[in-house]
This record gives sequence, structure tokens and C-alpha cells, in this order.
Amino acid sequence: MPARKKVGRKARAERDRATARKEALAAAIPYLSVVKAPTLPRTKVMGRDITVASYNVHRWAGRNGTRRPDPARAGFVISELAADVIALQEVLRPFDAEDPLERLADALHLHLAFVATRVHRRGEVGNAILSRWPITSVFSLDLSFTRVERRSALATQFPGEHGPLSVVSTHLALVDRTRRRQVRSILEHPQLQGAVVLLGDMNAWRRCKATRTLDREMVGGAEFTWPRTFPAARPVLALDRVYARGAELRRMEAHTSPAAKRASDHLPVIAHVRVTGNGRGAG
Repeated sequence: MPARKKVGRKARAERDRATARKEALAAAIPYLSVVKAPTLPRTKVMGRDITVASYNVHRWAGRNGTRRPDPARAGFVISELAADVIALQEVLRPFDAEDPLERLADALHLHLAFVATRVHRRGEVGNAILSRWPITSVFSLDLSFTRVERRSALATQFPGEHGPLSVVSTHLALVDRTRRRQVRSILEHPQLQGAVVLLGDMNAWRRCKATRTLDREMVGGAEFTWPRTFPAARPVLALDRVYARGAELRRMEAHTSPAAKRASDHLPVIAHVRVTGNGRGAG
């Protein structure tokens, strides 16, 4: 057989295997893809006061989403946050290249969990959580209530001096009715007891039943000024938020460094939280 035909046949076989892999992964969505400790962990004890952050990294594609993925831009912003727990959305893990998420977590000495929400032509896309503390429990929630939008949440749990803490990273739907169902699924999940911090891109572009439910059940009905995070260059919408149950939101702000204004179409949001441990189901 001529060498050219052999090369062509091998290339077709590789394409067929890649296609079959993508189809198999898409059928299993959402699924836990990575749970990993850093090579050199620098674990500290979780106290009552913690700092959390949420960041939609826009598939590492920069502010307008048209650039070639460059994880270093958003990775630098993540290093600027210096938070105890960081929730990420729209994270891209490529199929045919080194995983920038694992590399970043290892460089920052952070524990990592990732759930794939959909299969992109370049790899898996989903939610992640980076943490200074070891992850004692992790699970995913399927929030895809329509065929149009694939959505999920990633829940992790950590031990602490004042009881366990659950942290949930999510990216909610654009449609109000679907977003309301997603919020109820998270709030009523039987494994989310005690102190819970919910972070993510809530797509809360206007007041709706979903945001009113979160304000009532996770902020206690208190008036709260949410920092504007979208679009990053000149933010007008407070899409990215932090909610808490069994914990007190003490301060929240958008991270507005020059790098953050270029690395994604969203700005990160940082919250300072005090764990009280008196959430639903707490002893």
C-alpha cells in the first residue's frame, strides 16, 4: 500500500476515534471530570472568616470571545484574587493539549474539582472550584431543564472549625422560568445542609422570581447592592453574584484590575464571608 494511503487511513481512524469519544462524553453530560490535589499543597485551617470569589473566564478567549484561547490572561487574574475558594464558569479543558486548569491549580497550590457541562469542539466546557482546603466531598447537579441550554452546578464540601461548609459553583440559564427551576433544585438539594455559599454567573440581568428567591432564602431578605461585572470593560449588569446560607456576607466587590478588564467579558466578584453554621439542617 502506498505511504500516502496509509497516512490518510490513519488520519481518518484518528478522526473517527475523536468523534466517537466526543459523542460518548456528550451523552454522559454533566459528569465530574477532574478532582485533584496540588502536587505541593499549602493547606491552612478554615476559620470563621473566609474569602470567596467567582469568575466567568469565557473559555479563556478574552473580552470579546474571538481571540485564540489564552488561559494565561485569566490565570493571572485568578492569581490576583488570592481568595480561599474560587468558583469558575465557562472553563475550557482542551482534548488535544495540556489542561490549563490543572496547570493553574498546581501553580497556585490549590485543590481542584471540575464538572463538564457540554462538549465544545475544542474540549470540555463547565464549572470548576479551586480551594486552599482539601475537598472532602464533591458532586454535580444536572440543571439542564431544556434541550437548548446545557447547565450544571458543581458542589464541594470542606471541613471547618465551625462545621462543614458547602460551596456551589454554577452558571444559570438565560430564560427566567428555567432559572427559577434551577434555583429551587439547588436550594432543595438534600446534601446541601448547614453553611452553604453559592457562587456563579446567575445571568441576573433583571429582577425575577429566581433572584427574589435567592434574596429571600440566602440573603435573609436584606437589601444588598450587587457589584456590576458585565461587560468587563464598562460593567452595567450584576450578573456574577455570591449568596450564602448559614454564613454572613460581610462585603462584596468586583475585581477591577487592568488585567481583569481584558481577560474575559466578565469581571470577577470577591466576597468576604463569615461562617455562622446556622443554615438549613445545621445542628
